[in-house]
Amino acid sequence: MRLKNRLMDGAQVRRTLIRISHEIVEKNRGSRVRLIGIQRRGVPLAAALADIIKTVEGDRVPVGVLDITWYRDDLSLVAEHPTIKGTDIPFNITDENIILVDDVLYTGRTVRAAIDALMEMGRPRSIQLAVLIDRGNRELPIGPDYVGKLVPTSRDELISVSVKSLDGEDAVDIYSIND
Repeated sequence: MRLKNRLMDGAQVRRTLIRISHEIVEKNRGSRVRLIGIQRRGVPLAAALADIIKTVEGDRVPVGVLDITWYRDDLSLVAEHPTIKGTDIPFNITDENIILVDDVLYTGRTVRAAIDALMEMGRPRSIQLAVLIDRGNRELPIGPDYVGKLVPTSRDELISVSVKSLDGEDAVDIYSIND
């Protein structure tokens, strides 16, 4: 695997999250929203969005954590003994405007699994999707409501999102898999 390019550095990631936060506030003006980060890197991104929204609006948006492991349609291909990172949604999702947050939107299967998991917990008023990177190549008809950057990729490329709390820096890189 070979690094092709750094798509976003820490400052660019921060500016992008600020923009997405403002879009969330504008689209949901007058409505309560709840952010739910999809394990793993969607979680710190959701927390960062909540912090920015608090700075802009003055109120803290509740944040939850969603582990979709048991809802994946490829669970048998992932691992014999998958690692469960845990779900922690400290609020009722019924009749709420839920914004799912993830780092990269690719085939749409992760988001489908997240929606399945949420629907077992209640019936949200709406489910919106915020992603840092949309790389195309959808296998399911799922699209983001908020996107940081559209990066059309081939299946021979990998997008890697780094977040400071997990990886020591905020960045987005693209790799060539077959080099």
